[in-house]
Amino acid sequence: MGSILDRINSPEDIKKLSLDELNKLADEIRMFLIDKVSKTGGHLSSNLGVVELTLALHRVFNSPQDKIVWDVGHQSYVHKIITGRKGQFDTLRKLGGLSGFPKINESEHDAFNAGHSSTSISAALGIAKARDLNNETYSVVAVIGDGAMTGGMAFEALNNAGRYPNNFIVVLNDNEMSISKNVGGLSKYLSKIRTEPFYFKVKEDIDIMLNRIPAIGKSAAKVLGRVKGSIKYMIVPGIIFEELGFKYLGPVDGHNITEIERLLTISKTIKGPVLIHVCTQKGKGYTYAEENPDVFHGIAPFEIETGEVKASGGPGYSEIFGREIVNIAQEDEKVVAITAAMPHGTGLVPFSQKFPERFFDVGIAEQHAVTFAAGLARGGIKPVVAIYSSFLQRAYDQILHDVAIQNLHVVFAIDRAGIVGEDGETHQGIYDISFLGHIPNMTILAPCDYAEFALMLNYAVKDHNGPIAIRFPRGKGAEKLLETEPIKFGKALLVREGSNITIAAVGNKVETALKVADMLEKMDISCDVIYFRFIKPIDEKLLINSVLKTRHLITIEDNAIAGGFGSKLLETINQKGINIKTKMFGYPDQFIPHGSKNEIQSIYRLDEQAIVNDAVKLLNKARINID
Repeated sequence: MGSILDRINSPEDIKKLSLDELNKLADEIRMFLIDKVSKTGGHLSSNLGVVELTLALHRVFNSPQDKIVWDVGHQSYVHKIITGRKGQFDTLRKLGGLSGFPKINESEHDAFNAGHSSTSISAALGIAKARDLNNETYSVVAVIGDGAMTGGMAFEALNNAGRYPNNFIVVLNDNEMSISKNVGGLSKYLSKIRTEPFYFKVKEDIDIMLNRIPAIGKSAAKVLGRVKGSIKYMIVPGIIFEELGFKYLGPVDGHNITEIERLLTISKTIKGPVLIHVCTQKGKGYTYAEENPDVFHGIAPFEIETGEVKASGGPGYSEIFGREIVNIAQEDEKVVAITAAMPHGTGLVPFSQKFPERFFDVGIAEQHAVTFAAGLARGGIKPVVAIYSSFLQRAYDQILHDVAIQNLHVVFAIDRAGIVGEDGETHQGIYDISFLGHIPNMTILAPCDYAEFALMLNYAVKDHNGPIAIRFPRGKGAEKLLETEPIKFGKALLVREGSNITIAAVGNKVETALKVADMLEKMDISCDVIYFRFIKPIDEKLLINSVLKTRHLITIEDNAIAGGFGSKLLETINQKGINIKTKMFGYPDQFIPHGSKNEIQSIYRLDEQAIVNDAVKLLNKARINID
């Protein structure tokens, strides 16, 4: 008979299947995902966990007329398979190929773009409100994980949604995980609902029983109301959601298609907001992902038989950070580490094991993480906050108001700064220089290699006073490009001397600058190469002395050009009234798509040959020789 999956090209196709066929299809989808992601890399464990849930959603609702809004979006692969995109999975996360997240310009079935967590309820509520204002009748469903539910924005949306009578459904996909194991009071609360069998027996009957109690006098009615409330608090699971204005349904086994469909169908008949609590297993169907769901959350290509990642070979910047911060903390008991649900991704697992009482995973709550760190710093502790660049965007206000205005000594370890590649627009870390660079009291550094990174971490924790950020890229870097020199506040390093052109670079682009200089030297063009350890403050003296000599400047950075490092140098030069020829290399005023780092750098002319060509043009449009 062949594969059932081969016959699935749209949501309508799965509505024709029997229960046995659906269960077989679920198995085939899991094998398909394991096969494809093993070759392309991507988010595996979260997608393996939502197979039955996604099938049920598309059987009960009619996409694209009904709107399914996925939170974060890294669990939308099954949705993409069902909605006609399974033939594109060989291009997953590749340049010009299938995105790893929902994208409205990729399919009409993708109701809202996603990439960061805790946004789905807000977006879905807005869509539902627009539906009602337009006198339309389609269903709107937000699918959010219990990890994403720890984000403050999710509770802001729940609080707001409960005020409205809109027909609106939230599916809480509870797998006890975000990327790493969930933490905090909400996680414990959901665990209690999940594991207490008594809840399953009484939930559907409790409201009926209470409503049968007859009405009596006013004073007695008040007492009765309090009694009813007390009984519900003792017995009814999900009372927190009920109190926010939602009708709570569940919990339900997220791998039982029949039961999920039953609750989804009921939810369509209920007036007002509904929350369905679905319990799933992250990584289900693949032993290695079940045992290590955090490792397989976002994974590089791997061997299916062993679960081993194919690409390896030495530590990356995250591992170097994790190793060095442990060394620093061993010398100073006031050093603590904070992460927002990313202990593995930021390299902080060794720290959490060595100093559990000094390690704080606050959940998906970057804003809280930053102000929590500010409070720690105010109390005389030395907090190191490790957050990805694109996630730190969420805490801009807290950095400015709660840390910088008070000039508190908080160290920001900004992981995944610059282009991250395959995760695309929502994860490219190319804005942190721009949004941190104009904040008073803020200091920004970027290492060119691992040796410099260790020096900068030690300087930031031990010697600096005030807010300080160290931005570093995803993946691997050079062990040691330069001779080690002590760090002096605000001082850059002249790493090569020349007379024709100044090349100013930061972070991993220093290696690029040195290669460009080598290529230009072969063309009899000599270069000043300046490694700006400090992006803020700028070493004005070294910059001005160099450009007055060469009269030509190119800047290279792994950041947006607007408000970036090059812009800061040009501002400095302009304020001094100096007129020179300049060219900035960075990313333009547009969102950068997914693809490999090398492909993206080539497209945006950040590869060595493109920089050399433009440097020659800058020196002389029709240059043969330079005097």
